Amino acid sequence: QVQLVESGGGLVQAGGSLRLSCVASGSIVRYNHMGWYRQAPGKQRELVATITSGGSTNYADSVKGRFTISRDNAVNTMYLQMNSLKPEDTADYYCNAKIQYYQYGYWGQGTQVTVSS
Repeated sequence: QVQLVESGGGLVQAGGSLRLSCVASGSIVRYNHMGWYRQAPGKQRELVATITSGGSTNYADSVKGRFTISRDNAVNTMYLQMNSLKPEDTADYYCNAKIQYYQYGYWGQGTQVTVSS
């Protein structure tokens, strides 16, 4: 079992940037599929970006060209660089790690991102 802790959220003006981190309590090498998800008030949780152990990435259309997901297995950390932030990016952001893509996996407690207009 692995514990995930997100950090880096906060309040930022539209057009600004934030970098989220997801630190695991152990090695993330075995987690072939890791990703960031977000949930805005009153809305369902949605996928933001995913990254495989081989470095393949996938992004929601709404964040393509603005967000970049990465992982550093050496320090058991996944990142989400968020640029050109928009008010509609406001949400709680969660990281997820799983071995197989169809698993529920492990979730962090979330970090709040608020983008003011």
